[in-house]
Amino acid sequence: MKINLQKKDKMLIVIIACVAALAAAAHLVIGGGGAGRVIVKVDGELKGTYSLAEDQEIEINGGTNVLQIKNGEADMIQADCPDQLCVNQRAVSLRGESIICLPNKVVVQVESAESSELDAVTN
Repeated sequence: MKINLQKKDKMLIVIIACVAALAAAAHLVIGGGGAGRVIVKVDGELKGTYSLAEDQEIEINGGTNVLQIKNGEADMIQADCPDQLCVNQRAVSLRGESIICLPNKVVVQVESAESSELDAVTN
């Protein structure tokens, strides 16, 4: 089956492709990748709010924990707790995800425009 495209049809296809490319580029520049912020609490008290867009290392609770923000993700890279569960958790970047260090009473929670793929039960 052969489709006969007229000049106007070809122009419409080109315009639609350009608009889609511009929309994708705008998404990457403005807010892609879940760029949000992390909220750090120690013993229920707010200690800081940090952007996921800015790479940095944050000492928490006098250095008992070290949080690394890199490439839009937050990861606990160091803790002085015996079980090291918070260090072994994967990096977080989506709304509702968190890293918790129970021995040091540290909670790192993500606030973002993008939701996690996991639901409340599996998250």
